[in-house]
Order: sequence, then C-alpha cells, then structure tokens
Amino acid sequence: MSALPERGESRRAANARKRISRRPSRLGLVAGATLKPDRVREADAGFPGLLKRAWRRAEQTDDLRSFVEVLLTLDGHVPADVQLRALSAAEEAALAALCGLSWRAPATAAPDAAAPATAAPGDGTSGDAEETVFSGEIALATSGRIVLRVPSAAPLKADGLVGGVRRVPWTRATLDAYRVQLRRAEERVARTVADCRGWLAEQGAEGRGELLEQAKEAALRTAPFVLYQQGRQYTNFRDHNTLTGKTLWPGHPDCALSSLQDLPLELWSDHDVQLVVCLTLLIRSAGPGRVEEANGTQLTVDHVAHMLERIRVGYNAALGRDQVPPAASATVADLHELAVSLRSHRGEVARQAQLYREIHGALMHKIEKVAGPCADLARAREDAVTARLTSRLPLSGDNLAELEEALAAAPGWLAAPHGDFATGLEALVYESAAAATEAFEADFAMSRGMRSLPDLITALREERWAEICDWEITRFFCCVVPDPSAARHFGDSAAALADAAWAMSSRMQYNSWHFIAGNLPKAPEVVDRDHFVPPTIPDVAFYSDQHHHGHVNNNVRFSIRSPQSVVVDGRRFNGFVDLRLLRCDGDPFGEQDLLAAHRVSAFTARATGLVAELAAAGEQIEVTAFDSPWHWSAVTGGADPATRAS
Repeated sequence: MSALPERGESRRAANARKRISRRPSRLGLVAGATLKPDRVREADAGFPGLLKRAWRRAEQTDDLRSFVEVLLTLDGHVPADVQLRALSAAEEAALAALCGLSWRAPATAAPDAAAPATAAPGDGTSGDAEETVFSGEIALATSGRIVLRVPSAAPLKADGLVGGVRRVPWTRATLDAYRVQLRRAEERVARTVADCRGWLAEQGAEGRGELLEQAKEAALRTAPFVLYQQGRQYTNFRDHNTLTGKTLWPGHPDCALSSLQDLPLELWSDHDVQLVVCLTLLIRSAGPGRVEEANGTQLTVDHVAHMLERIRVGYNAALGRDQVPPAASATVADLHELAVSLRSHRGEVARQAQLYREIHGALMHKIEKVAGPCADLARAREDAVTARLTSRLPLSGDNLAELEEALAAAPGWLAAPHGDFATGLEALVYESAAAATEAFEADFAMSRGMRSLPDLITALREERWAEICDWEITRFFCCVVPDPSAARHFGDSAAALADAAWAMSSRMQYNSWHFIAGNLPKAPEVVDRDHFVPPTIPDVAFYSDQHHHGHVNNNVRFSIRSPQSVVVDGRRFNGFVDLRLLRCDGDPFGEQDLLAAHRVSAFTARATGLVAELAAAGEQIEVTAFDSPWHWSAVTGGADPATRAS
C-alpha cells in the first residue's frame, strides 16, 4: 500500500507515526518493542490441528467405509460431496469399488450424468473373506484431500501425509469393479478432452487469447482458490503458486495461463485445455466469484456441469417456472449456453429471492444458495435490532423498512452531533452493530465504511483515480462491538478483547481499501492497483478458523458477511459497507440469521447513502470515531493505561 502521509503531514512525521503501535493495549509505545508476543498460538493451530484430529477420529472407526466417511467430511467439518469431487479419476474409481461411494449417479445411469453424491450398498468389508490380490492404501494429505494407492501406482509417500496410511486389501471382485469404473472414467476423460479441444479450436487464436486474459484477470481479482486436474494442482494460494495472484504477477512465466498465451493449441496439455474451458464456463455463469465454488475439487467439465445444473434448478425454483432450460447435452457448447443463460437470469432471481453463499472454511469451498422466505427467527432478530435502534436513535417504526423511511424523511441529524458521537451516522453505525451483537447472540459484530465521503466525492468529480487508489486504510473505518462475554476466548482479559476488536477493525479497513478500486474505471493506475472484485451477495461461513492467520488467532469460527452497495454522487460502489457477525464457538449461524443480518446491513447502507447525498450537496461530514483509542475505551470502559495488561 502507499506510504504517502496523511493530509498536511510530513513524510518524516508519517514514518514516525507508523512506528508507534496502534494496538489498544500498547497505545503510544513503539511497535515491536516487547520481548515476546502477547499470545503464542500452538504449532498445529488451525488446519493442521483439524487434520490431525480428523485422522485420529478415523482411526477409531471399525470398518473401511466409516473410516472413509470421517475423512471425507474431516470429521463433520465439510460436506462429503466436496471431497468426493476432489478425487482423481483413478482414486474415484477405487473408492467406488472399495466402498460404493461416489458423487455420481448410480451405475444404472449414464456414466457422465451429473447427480448428487450417492453410495452403493456395502461398507467395504463384504470381500474380507476372499483372498487379497493387491494391498492398497488410503491416507489424508496435508492439503485435506483423501489420497489412495491404486494398482500400478507407487506406495504413498509419508511426506505430505497427516498420520500415516491405512492398508486396504483388494480382492478379485474389488479389482474387477475397479477396472469397470476406471474404463468408464478413461472413456469419459477422452471424450471430454476431445470436446474441449474442438471448442477451443473454434474460438480461434484471438478468441483463445481473450479467454486466457479473462481467466488471468479472474485469478488475480479473486480470493484464494485451489483447483485440481488429476494429479496437477492449480492455485493462486500459498504453496507453489501456479496461477496469477498474490505471488505471481500477470504475465509471470510460472503462471500456467500466461505460459499458454502464444502456444499453439496442439501443444497445450490435456490438463490445461480442461482448465481454460472450465474456468470459462464458471466465469460466464456468474463472474470471477464462481471460480471459488469449485475450490478444492477436480476442475472437470462433468463437475462444472453438475454445478451448473444444481444452480439452474435453484434459479427456476426461485422464479417459479422453468425459465432456464437444461443443457441440451454435456458438450462444452451446450454447457456454455447454459452458463450464459444462468448469468442473464441471475439478476431476476436476485429480485425474487436472496442469493447467498455457504463457505466451508476448511477447504475454502463456496456454494451458491437461494434462500427461502424469512421465518420467525429472522423476524425475531430484526425486531430485537429495531427495538434497540428506536430506543437510542431519533427514529420510529416497527421494522427496519419503516426506520429507513423515517431516515429518508429527515436525514439531517446524521450530519450533526448525536450523544457521544460527532455525527449521527457514527451513532447509527455503532448502535446497529451493538444491536446486532445482542440480537444475533454474536461474540462480535462490526460495520465498515469510508471516513470522508466529501473527499471521495471531490476526487470522483475530478476523476483523480490514482489518488483514490493511493489512499491508505486509515481513510476507512470499521466499528467492532464485542459482547463482553467474548473475553472468555481471550484469557478473560478486557485488554486482549480490545486488541482483538482492533485487529478485526484494522483488517476490515484493509478490506474496504481492497474493494474500492474495483468500482473505479479501468484506468491504468486502477488496473495496476491490487484489488478484488467487490462482493455483492452475503455469505455464511463454517469453521473459518483454519487458514486465515487472523481468523485462527482471533477464533473466527462461524460468521456472516453482508456486503451492501452505496451510490456516491451517481456512482455505485459495490461492497462499500457491510455488517459482519462472528461466533468463536457454539452453534453456527444459519440462513434465517443471514436474512435478518442482510436487512440490518441494508439499513446501515441506506444511512450511508443519505449521508453521501448530503455530502454531495455540500455538507462536510467526516467519521472520526472507531480508531484504536475508541476501541480501547469502548471495550474496556476507558480503564487507565497503567492497567492495560490486566
């Protein structure tokens, strides 16, 4: 990020300021001056610990099928369907032969028909009395995937495995079943590769170049993902990156997509051919965000067909009619037509029902869902928030929609001091987050935005895109309101709770900074600036305390994120504000919680939009609260700095 000083500040003063800790418990101290960290996490915290626990739990099972089912779900932390679709063709055939487990339709259906995960009868023990003709292996890789040793393959290497291997006897019957499954898989892959090559050939060299640019841009502007093509891994996330992302700059020779740019199609590997086609289908169906819905799985045409069909069924259910027809066949051309149709109807679906994503944090896998109607729980959550807001703000109404109407009728108080805050907007942001913490039984609730809408409006009117891109994260704010009882997750220390709240606030400031450029025209300085495509739909996450260091350190296990767009001086900014709810333990949030939370964030977004209108008309409004001292005072009650360590 830019090292430019704040307004009116010399570079020397800016550098001195940055050397001072902004952690609430160390305000005024030089950053990094302590002899040791306040908290040291365990070596296997997060994902490594989960994998070890899942392996130990699997070892306690009595039969092979139960053993595999524990590993497939990582002991209940992810849907089994994701892991089943992560298997290579040979591993998929082996697991079907051994345990009767597959994500595909039963054997009576067409070999490449898309269907939910199914299980054939049996528990993998029916052939125990028969003679063993091959000794196979099953293990759990440190990536979280199940790996199998199949006939003709070398023994699994201990390096990269979680807890050793389980020896699995193969009988003659198992081998026969495996050969049938493998033959089907090989025929399916051969048909798919030929179809993909034919479709890419039809696009011509220029068209293929455009598809590669589209895929590279998606990888660059999308959250981390890990995809597989048989034994090959494609990722923009940690480890050895193979796609453009945080590590590989666009055009980097190590990027699998960049390396294809000037290569004749006949020299593309079968893996790369399927990668480009599948990424194209995903992006055409909903934009770059759809790629994350393939996270942790084999990126194959039949998997994409399975996903698109599931989405099609959900869209038609929301529309109340068969508006989107099924793909005429499993060919790339027909699937492409379906993908384009899904994207064209997505807006209509969103007007009829709430779209959202489930996030399964252990494998970073996302699933788009269509929410049902609000029920009693969602209404109860909204009623509780409304009751607090009407008791503390100059608003009246029986629900959030009526409060929005009251705001729009008389928005002037949002620009004036209110209570302990310099502006009514600050009071509204705080009270909305505090109400959400209570109403949703959350450990933390938070709401983010921009500090100076007048500054943004001036820069927009003068088309100062480079200046906006250079703004630091301090140009943004995030109000974090923890429940006092959340201190139990931080050693029962109010100071540690304040530090955690500020760490979350600072990260959310970064998210605002990261998204804003995605709403600007594609000027060179905007394209060059690191940013993600701004989010447009809410999500509910399960077991997010696995990979993200901040989530691991601060026990972010279950969460809801509800981003909202705001129109600022005629320009729509997606993901400009949001509401986030966190639970460190206990029960996960559900769909009804998400629906109610989305209403609360819409209320805050409406207030922000009204303040933007006031600023566009000349009002000078700035958010000055929600910095580090504010979080210290709000969380600890303003305890004397000398007592911060307690």
